[in-house]
Amino acid sequence: MRSCRSVWIWVPRAVADERVRKAASALSVLALVLGAYMGWARPAQLRWGATDDETARAMPGDELSDHPTFLSTRAITINATPEAIWPWLVQLGWGRAGFYGYDIVENIGSPRGIHSAERIVPELQHLAVGDPLPLSVAGGLVVNAVTPDRFLVWAGSAGRYPGGFTWALYPMDALHTRLVSRIQWSHHWSQPLALGMDLFTEFADHVAVRKVLHGVKDRAEGRVESFAGQTGEFAVLVWSLLAFGVALGLLLLDAVSWRRWGNGLLAGAVWLVVWYGPLSLWLAVTANVVVLGALVGRRPRVQTLAHR
Repeated sequence: MRSCRSVWIWVPRAVADERVRKAASALSVLALVLGAYMGWARPAQLRWGATDDETARAMPGDELSDHPTFLSTRAITINATPEAIWPWLVQLGWGRAGFYGYDIVENIGSPRGIHSAERIVPELQHLAVGDPLPLSVAGGLVVNAVTPDRFLVWAGSAGRYPGGFTWALYPMDALHTRLVSRIQWSHHWSQPLALGMDLFTEFADHVAVRKVLHGVKDRAEGRVESFAGQTGEFAVLVWSLLAFGVALGLLLLDAVSWRRWGNGLLAGAVWLVVWYGPLSLWLAVTANVVVLGALVGRRPRVQTLAHR
């Protein structure tokens, strides 16, 4: 009887210990990946394409947030004059010309259709302070300041989402212009309704803004990326994120092993590089295929209770 009692006590304890090891394994991978994000990816993505002078320069809209917890300055060089770039910039917005980015998600439900504009739309060339600037079907920002051919500032409602989103044009010479984006945002981690916006701004904003900058540049220079091309690129981004999520899930479900732990770390590293690093589309696809092969490969052998 004593032996029977010892078995029934020991088995649940063993199961509990295994769950703790699985959770510790997944959390350690997550902590390492987030540490790499904070130490490498975040500092780089907050100033993507921008020079030291551009990050230090005062810009319109800076006064909208005294102590932002998220402050980014990103920039790109466009082979065109401010006057040629401005019409593409001023018509940005959901239900307007789109965002010239990942149309498959950014233009969902838009009355103008899924495709961003490939031409200058005359009726969208006039903005005034106070005009709404929709970001999605769920809502958006308002126009805070506008000076044609120079800068455009979007702002949140002061009581809900304070902060500003500035687009500014700085001519370099007669043929080249710097398009600079600055975002000032204060996280609202304690407010459930704002949590989704906080997470998007923190982790995915760079991906979206980088694509908008390229979209404006392409149109001002006379070319437009195909819908298939941008959708394929977006699919690769989603693929890498899902693969990392699956890798963490396997760490919680499968037997604890160094192989599973290494696969989780690999998936996290690939997610970081695909989202935040200078990786070409085909290299990103290759990296994702490697991760997929690692995740669906031979499962580690589980040691049964009878063999312990």
